[in-house]
Amino acid sequence: MSGNPAKARLIELDDDMSGKKANGKEVSVQFNPETLKLQYANQIKDNSSGGGDQAQGTSGRQFVGSGTTKLSVQLWFDATAPGDGGAVDDVRRMTEEVLFFIQPKETPEGSGKWLPPKIRFLWGSLLFDGLVDSVEESLEYFSSEGKPLRSSISIGLSQQKILKTKFDAAGRAGGPKTGFQTPMREGQTLQSAAQGAGKDWTEVAKANDVDNPRFPGAGSLVDMGSTMKGRR
Repeated sequence: MSGNPAKARLIELDDDMSGKKANGKEVSVQFNPETLKLQYANQIKDNSSGGGDQAQGTSGRQFVGSGTTKLSVQLWFDATAPGDGGAVDDVRRMTEEVLFFIQPKETPEGSGKWLPPKIRFLWGSLLFDGLVDSVEESLEYFSSEGKPLRSSISIGLSQQKILKTKFDAAGRAGGPKTGFQTPMREGQTLQSAAQGAGKDWTEVAKANDVDNPRFPGAGSLVDMGSTMKGRR
């Protein structure tokens, strides 16, 4: 295979996650991550009484909504790397591009609500849309002037859905999800959201593994372009 390997990218999305934001931020990593960590969790409510009767076992616990998927990525930046750092004298000039994605912004403007930008992590067949929960930066290898020249950044992203890798007929991975997703509003049902998108809600529910289409949960992300028919 010729040429350089494709670089992972961080892409700013529209507030409704319908697509790439016009004039939005897009950052290509300097070095591709060595590993990616995906963590899956369900939302469980403990209905047991305050008495703490352990004899109830799992009977006092109830699944109350869609689960979550978290993606952990570690990225490295080096201001001394040939062809990458150039005249950069402080690696933070490079990593500030990544830190952009955790800085809350008012959306929509004047609403009084602040959220970090919606983000898409894209690398090869893995595509993950969500929000940045956390960023941890470690600075190292300092110049004689005390300026950091290398940095490792650990990024945590989350999405309110249990994601599953999809494979086509040829066995090729299509990534945890294949299209942009729509966040559910407070009290919104999947039926009404799908109807607004001109989709059959039963097909959308099956394709997205939504157990309770009457109340997916505020903030849950649903791929309106994904249907069981589209998977065949």
